[in-house]
Amino acid sequence: MNSINILVPDLPESVMDATVAVWHKKIGDTIQRNDILVEIETDKLMLEIPAQKSGILEEIIEKEGAVVVSKQILGRLIYVNYDENNKDNLITDVQKQVIQSQEDNNETSGVKNSNFIQENKDPNVSLNQNKMIDEQCVHQDKFLDQTEILSALTKDRNETRIPMTRLRKRIAERLVEVKQNTAMLTTFNEVNMKPIIELRKKYAASFEQRHGVKLGFMSFYVKAVFESLKKFPEINASIDGEEIVYYNYFDISIAVSTDRGLVTPVLRNVDTMSMIDIEKNIKLIAMRSRDGKLLAEELDGGNFTISNGGIFGSLMSTPIINPPQSAILGMHVIKDRPMVVDQQIVILPMMYLALSYDHRLIDGRNSIGFLNTVKSMLEEPLRLWLGI
Repeated sequence: MNSINILVPDLPESVMDATVAVWHKKIGDTIQRNDILVEIETDKLMLEIPAQKSGILEEIIEKEGAVVVSKQILGRLIYVNYDENNKDNLITDVQKQVIQSQEDNNETSGVKNSNFIQENKDPNVSLNQNKMIDEQCVHQDKFLDQTEILSALTKDRNETRIPMTRLRKRIAERLVEVKQNTAMLTTFNEVNMKPIIELRKKYAASFEQRHGVKLGFMSFYVKAVFESLKKFPEINASIDGEEIVYYNYFDISIAVSTDRGLVTPVLRNVDTMSMIDIEKNIKLIAMRSRDGKLLAEELDGGNFTISNGGIFGSLMSTPIINPPQSAILGMHVIKDRPMVVDQQIVILPMMYLALSYDHRLIDGRNSIGFLNTVKSMLEEPLRLWLGI
């Protein structure tokens, strides 16, 4: 039998360390090759660490919450050499040894704890002082009824404290950085979504049947943003020190809410994508985001972000820029509202648009022009296919 170290994998260059998030196996468990043993969390993503060989989990060195670095030992796995005739018996024997060793360690720890009070009764302290300590314990019993009453009164007023995840902490840091380091403003507009809604109703079934993916709203948003970025290159740019960096490619980040927090995977080279490509890629990154399967390179970069708070019912918001980007577009819930069209009041499905931008780089004229272009593209969706 040989012990195999369970190691932290090589972390991405921009990541210094990680936190042990959850062990999926306990000491003594039988492990099959490629079973997920433990997950570690960086400020960008979760990394799953699989078993390199089959065996038995012998030791957990770094428990949940520990901070670790590349190639650090997390635990050990016993690799069991066996033939099929003695496989079950041998594995059972090894498990018993591992579990017994763990129980022995726990018993040793328990003895230490049970001796703690006696060990802390200083022999140099007088008998009277030690007696006072014992009497204090007796006096505490007199207040037992009061304690029970107080406990009953406050039992529904408990607090739960849990440490922030690394991702949540990093999100918080970045939000503060944006507030401190940019001149962020937000401009608003509204868009009539009726043309897109009717288009989806007419073609949604045939689109899904032919391409195997639903025709959602997001592909329209992405296409409208791409066409608008072409017309307003200042928004497809960022500030780097005293320089302005203009990007000649179009990588759009899509904000996705997960149990761990908000992540922004990137759709790269949107200018080369059809509506079908966009829908398929959005479906893929949404699934990978929620399952914690995103790779570090899928989160790096991005020139502009789209955030769709409307899926949660948000009517209007001021989205915060995703640095080092210079702008972010917030989409919101679609609501029927009375609108005036040709001097007549009609009910239309309307949606508010919000563009937050860094005023150091983007002037009000360009921000408003960009938002108006997005609006016109969405209200005339045929233009998205025609590229006009």
